[in-house]
Amino acid sequence: MPPADPTSINREEATDIAGLAEGVRRGDKTMLGRAITRIESIRSDHRDEARILLARLLPYTGKSLRIGISGVPGVGKSTFIDRFGSLLTADGHRVAVLAVDPSSRVSGGSILGDKTRMEKLSSDPAAFIRPSPSAGSLGGVTRRTRETILLAEAAGYDVILVETVGVGQSETQVADMVDVFMVLMLAGAGDELQGIKKGILEIADLIAVNKADGENRPSAERARAEYEQALHYLHSADSIGSPPVLTCSAMNGDGLSDIRDAIRRLQQNMNESGDFEKRRRRQNLRWMWADIESELLAALKRDPSVAKRLPRLEKDVLDGCLHPSDAARSVLDMFGVKTTSE
Repeated sequence: MPPADPTSINREEATDIAGLAEGVRRGDKTMLGRAITRIESIRSDHRDEARILLARLLPYTGKSLRIGISGVPGVGKSTFIDRFGSLLTADGHRVAVLAVDPSSRVSGGSILGDKTRMEKLSSDPAAFIRPSPSAGSLGGVTRRTRETILLAEAAGYDVILVETVGVGQSETQVADMVDVFMVLMLAGAGDELQGIKKGILEIADLIAVNKADGENRPSAERARAEYEQALHYLHSADSIGSPPVLTCSAMNGDGLSDIRDAIRRLQQNMNESGDFEKRRRRQNLRWMWADIESELLAALKRDPSVAKRLPRLEKDVLDGCLHPSDAARSVLDMFGVKTTSE
């Protein structure tokens, strides 16, 4: 994010930003929530303030372990995060849970419900849970989530759990902003290997088969073996080997300490090999390009000539009167961008 022009911020706003930064550094949850709200705002003046706020807090960021947690609906993800986060706080960690949920662009309901289902963490003084709106697009959520991670780190949270729902674009986005990406899976829900995309297997650092308890435990163990075999073939050429596959029960806590220990080993291995820092640097570079693409698209849509003709072009495309590529070229021409074919 480019630095804001200090002259665009008046003295009262600067005082407010300084107060927010100080409150975040104190670990004040109310101030952290306000800072995140400011970060998420799409108002241009708030975006300027957000840049200054992040610049003030940047020296205090980067010291957490960022863990992405994904899983299909019904996998018990909220229960897992509640139990796993409580295990981490019992170990002395301060845990922040940040939700990324594309379904919230319609209703806002599911991620808001997650907070109420995390009963232990919600009342844990060492934990912070933040459900965030999508702001109209998954990409927007992801960009703000990166910034929210930095705020949580500046507030002293040393483990950041980034939560996402489903298997799709959101998983790729979240995996690109965390140090360890974990996927929760279910057994006994059909053909397990057909129920997960190869792309998720390629980006997962750890897979955990949840609800491995009672009568479901044997099927969970079978699913674990199947995933392990699939990952072995998928990563056979990798020098680092295939990701670990474990079973757990978020309901009774079985296997959660094993997952914690596996994540610690992954972190240690990445630190020793230098992959931890390399991954962070690559993510920062992709963050830069994601912001460039987002800001360019926003600038294009704000352009008066584009805004005037865009509705007509969209209608022509919908009616089949104009080829999408020709419409796109017209928009780019209006914006002063030469296409690669020219």
